[in-house]
Amino acid sequence: MTRLAKGSTIRRDAGLYGYERALARQGLHPVAGVDEAGRGACAGPLVAAAVVLDGKIPGLADSKLLTQKRREACFDLIMQRAADVAVVIVPAAECDRMGLQHANIAALRRALWKLEVRPGYVLTDGFPVDGLGVPGLAVWKGDRVAASIAAASVVAKVTRDRLMVHLHEDFPAYDFATHKGYSTAVHQAALREHGPCDEHRKTYVNVKAAMEGHPA
Repeated sequence: MTRLAKGSTIRRDAGLYGYERALARQGLHPVAGVDEAGRGACAGPLVAAAVVLDGKIPGLADSKLLTQKRREACFDLIMQRAADVAVVIVPAAECDRMGLQHANIAALRRALWKLEVRPGYVLTDGFPVDGLGVPGLAVWKGDRVAASIAAASVVAKVTRDRLMVHLHEDFPAYDFATHKGYSTAVHQAALREHGPCDEHRKTYVNVKAAMEGHPA
């Protein structure tokens, strides 16, 4: 990953699209933002998304700061108006096999490689992702300060939430539709009662404990 080009300092009051504007002034465009959803969940897939915006998305913000209704509306606008969007889904078993961090970075790379619009610069949320083939920057709390990362966070979150609702139909005992695979009290109680299902990440401490209580 690289630093911003000389002359591309971002002011604190630059707004959500400040990074994209500064990079465009340096000829480093189009800009792709990447982010993932499901990193902290103990069940369900990890979902990575890459987005190249083409103009502003009304109401866009970090997916965690939006209501479900607002996220869905932003998702629809992003899919309609973005220059390009790519999504990669990593199943729970693959997260276990690779290890979460390796699976996460690999998924972010794959999402970028799937873009048909080749980015001139990449913004990632929080930590750097090497091997992208183009310059990039890891942005602290990037989903709150960079529009393209915020858009990727919305796409990843909405995509994953919809997948978890579908998984709820296959595994209703765990209430995936409500907690989306995160370790809530309801989810923990279901794990203790039923043991893990195929969609649980077996390398997680709480899932391992449930497996010990429900040997195959």
